Amino acid sequence: MSEIQHQTPDYEHAYKSACWIRGVDYRAVETGKVYQTSNQSIRPHCYTEITIYNTLTSKSTNTPHGTQALPVSPPPSLPKNAQLTQPPSSTGATGYIGGSVLATLVTAHPDWTFTALLRRAPPSFSTVYPSVRILHGDYDSVSTLAAAAQDADIVVHCGDSDHEASLNALLAGLKRRSTPGYLVHLSGTGIVADWAEEEFQGRLNPKVWSDVDKEDVEAIRNLPEERLHRNTEKMLHQTIRDDGDKVKVAVMCPPDIYGKGKGPGKTSSAMVPMFVREAMKRGHVFHINEGANARSWVHIDDLMRVYTKVVEVAASGDADTVQQYFGENGYHFAGTQEHSHMQLARKVGEVLAQRAVIASPEPVEIGLEEVDKIVYWPQFPALARYLYASNSRTSADRAKELWGYEGRAEGLLEGVKGDVLAALEASG
Repeated sequence: MSEIQHQTPDYEHAYKSACWIRGVDYRAVETGKVYQTSNQSIRPHCYTEITIYNTLTSKSTNTPHGTQALPVSPPPSLPKNAQLTQPPSSTGATGYIGGSVLATLVTAHPDWTFTALLRRAPPSFSTVYPSVRILHGDYDSVSTLAAAAQDADIVVHCGDSDHEASLNALLAGLKRRSTPGYLVHLSGTGIVADWAEEEFQGRLNPKVWSDVDKEDVEAIRNLPEERLHRNTEKMLHQTIRDDGDKVKVAVMCPPDIYGKGKGPGKTSSAMVPMFVREAMKRGHVFHINEGANARSWVHIDDLMRVYTKVVEVAASGDADTVQQYFGENGYHFAGTQEHSHMQLARKVGEVLAQRAVIASPEPVEIGLEEVDKIVYWPQFPALARYLYASNSRTSADRAKELWGYEGRAEGLLEGVKGDVLAALEASG
């Protein structure tokens, strides 16, 4: 839950984007026709699905629930069909992460064929993506999802990280395939956040989680049931254990994200805009205790590099490479930097004070009892603690070790001004 937004009734509600991407083995058959085995003449039955949950206004009855291609060894001419699922939303547009994933892949692989599963196509969608096919449906169309997954070999799921029914449908469809399929599922570092440990609220927790350390990965697989995203990650870990030969799973676990997204839909992140709105409401930026609680961060462009790498590995079908990115080795953190809440608060305060939105740039300490009064989402009343008081420290060791991943985009403290200004503009 690194990229979820919730808010009070007078705020707009935005929730983490999700995507699913699927395709089939490039030696496959499409619509009953067998194609030549030359890479140039193959047209596999591929199916990529990106599920996005977008901005929801407080009046909506809907419920909520990562640009640069990296060279990979797979045949670059391999066509892919990508499918975007757009559940009901007040905006009718794509979401921050999923929309960026679709835009990134369409740009990086114009030879791939994409299909979008949409309840209602946004007016600009076909203009922005003239070659993307649209399949009508929504996030609750579980039979459609299962059938589509069965026909696909790569599913990139970027929608509701916690929606069990749709994930079950995708897994069921992938398991029915005659050849192994791939699932790239969006989770988030909220699963390792210490919001429930009061001793660390506003204070630095020394624990930094690794995605390659065996003890850390095993601990993540056995976290308490109340942890964010635990319900769906539990399903994925079970699938890896029981059906890893049929479904190759990669769990994408990004931290908090900043930077302008891509695509025709939502282009702003979650964490910074929510903090800006809360500061405007209070008349000051704020922190809890020392404000030393720290979080990992990633620019949306760097996150897209991780997504591109993982999806291209799936498309390669190279067994040795796939084994390094999926299944037991398929847990992927994506952070490129770490900052304390105090560092973020001071930077946001500087921008707001410069524009006379607040009187002083200095953060003001507030107590946990005051934080607990901030209820963005009744189903998770501790969300404000998670956002402003907890630690969520991770290291993207797998990407660093496998392909030398490091941040290329501007850092949070240099780039947050753009996010703050975008939030101010959105607030009117």
